[in-house]
Amino acid sequence: MKKISILGATGSIGTQAIEVLKDNPDRFELESLSIGRNVDGLREILASVTPKMVSVMDEADRKALQSEYPSIEFISGEEGLLAVAGDDSDMLLTAIMGSVGLGPTLKAIKMGKDIALANKETLVAAGEIVMQEAKAHNVDILPVDSEHSAIFQCLRGESPSEIKRLIITASGGSFRDLSRDQLDEVTLADALNHPNWAMGKKITIDSATMMNKGLEVIEAKWLFDLDIDKISTLLHRESTIHSMVEFVDNSIIAQLGNSDMKGPIQFAFSYPERLPMDNPLDLDTLTQLNFKPMDFDRFRMLKLAYEAVEIGGTMPAVMNASNEYAVDRFLKGEISFLDIEKIVELRMNEHKVIDEPDLETILYYDEIFKSDMR
Repeated sequence: MKKISILGATGSIGTQAIEVLKDNPDRFELESLSIGRNVDGLREILASVTPKMVSVMDEADRKALQSEYPSIEFISGEEGLLAVAGDDSDMLLTAIMGSVGLGPTLKAIKMGKDIALANKETLVAAGEIVMQEAKAHNVDILPVDSEHSAIFQCLRGESPSEIKRLIITASGGSFRDLSRDQLDEVTLADALNHPNWAMGKKITIDSATMMNKGLEVIEAKWLFDLDIDKISTLLHRESTIHSMVEFVDNSIIAQLGNSDMKGPIQFAFSYPERLPMDNPLDLDTLTQLNFKPMDFDRFRMLKLAYEAVEIGGTMPAVMNASNEYAVDRFLKGEISFLDIEKIVELRMNEHKVIDEPDLETILYYDEIFKSDMR
């Protein structure tokens, strides 16, 4: 029985992970979990599963929930996240958004736990540090993002020296059919209407700007230990091919599946085994697959991500933090959609890069660039 803990249990990835656990009660056990402030969502989870420990954001919620569920230990704040990361589980699923996942992930790695990684920002901000720690502690980092899971599956049994390039597919997001001129008038409701996937608000906006794909490019560099010029992106409207690998003999291996995150989550939990699942891809009704080169002038945030990782040092962390700041302002109705990329580019241009930052330096720049403090 593999014990699983989850950071971000009430989010899109977290709730689907709970479903995977419930679908496989003979294989997986929920040890502990964390949430933010979605107490109603937590109550829905606790109606069917009983972890030993739960972390919540606010102390007032902790006190109320402790009285309501006396058999479960409740902890709050940053201490709670670190407690979940440091519990007795075998694997930690990091499904919280933003760089807040970095500290708990590193703690779990140092304790020898395998990581099911759904938090892009961890590797974007501190990829070199995280992967070095994983190697030092003999820890597997198993990707949960559908694109990275697809690449990971395509590379099973293959030699890294034979890779020509990784091909990360992108749906194009909510505004894939709009010109840049048309983006001036889009609304928050428009941006949150993703054509293929049901996701949280922040990641849906990142998909619309294509920053989400940029974060995946940087994450892929560290996950698969490749130079950035071997990682490309391709517009694929159907989101049926989740990503591909092209090899030196020009053959391409692709991973196909429905737009359902339960598959990548379950594969990360069960690796190296595969377990049965419902919801198969119906090839009989699959009539076409469309591909289109990515336009860096149209999707400027993707270009900024490539530039950030090529510059290196603290720049990826600054880019990521600036995007968190700008997306938060857009979600609050304070700026326009196109202002997101303007803010990110301006902050990147203003930043004086530290070439070989330690973790403390990365966290410092993350804090100031995701706020008005800079």
